[in-house]
Amino acid sequence: MAPINRTHPRHPIVPAMALSIVTLMLAQCDRASDHQAASPPVKAPEAQKPVIPPSPHPVAALSRAELVAAAAQAASAYAQGMTSTGTDPLVGRSFAVRIPFGCSGPSVAGEGAENGLAGWSWGPDQKTIEIRLTPGDWTTSALMPQSGEAAGSAAQAWETVEGFWVPRPWLGAEACPKVPGDPLQTLSATSPQTLGIAAVFQSGGSRIGRRNGRAYSFTIRGQGDQPVSPPAEGYRLILEGRIVGFPNGRAVRCLASGPDQRPVCVVATQLDKVAFEDAAGGVLSVWQSS
Repeated sequence: MAPINRTHPRHPIVPAMALSIVTLMLAQCDRASDHQAASPPVKAPEAQKPVIPPSPHPVAALSRAELVAAAAQAASAYAQGMTSTGTDPLVGRSFAVRIPFGCSGPSVAGEGAENGLAGWSWGPDQKTIEIRLTPGDWTTSALMPQSGEAAGSAAQAWETVEGFWVPRPWLGAEACPKVPGDPLQTLSATSPQTLGIAAVFQSGGSRIGRRNGRAYSFTIRGQGDQPVSPPAEGYRLILEGRIVGFPNGRAVRCLASGPDQRPVCVVATQLDKVAFEDAAGGVLSVWQSS
């Protein structure tokens, strides 16, 4: 009897299935490779640009109203016996102040001619108008730094101080007041001057801008043979410059003869421009110091 062969013959389906599985795996690998090739490359993150802060806005020049307010505050502190310390924030600030003058008509002969007040008067036959301003000599004023006050300070070396008054320091506007005058009043109702702008000049410094007693003057003439008309709202004096302050670092210094007197206050400045203009803002004459 022949031996029985227990070995089963290999089914032809098995190799076919194995081949199909291998083919499928290779196809999936090819698709994955194609997908990776088709995907866009990942960009590296861009370096962040530095943030540049916006440029600071320039500080506006101090106006007449702001200068009047600063002087009023200084006068109040002086009257209370208060002593301010440290550098005044107004020191270093620029200013542009318009001072109306001639609001009540021409000046009396000699009035304000040498004391820092601007005014106008008629020329010969009233055919011209003469505008004139001579700065006051405030060099030896008690308000100015005295010898030995602040040794080594720049203010101690002030050689000359030329002064300009700011009339009506209770008025913040840059135009003539609207209060009418009383024609029956015979006594002068002009208040004493209590607010001034001091243009300081250091020893050995530039001589440009120093008047040395010379007046700022300008002549207004009519057209042809026509006489010039008087100004209905006066003229304007323009003062522009920078506040330099006193030896104690304050912008304003005040002084009074007694407790019932309004203190006289002065701002120490470097003056860059003096000009005359009419009430409409038309420039008549300009003097530059820088």
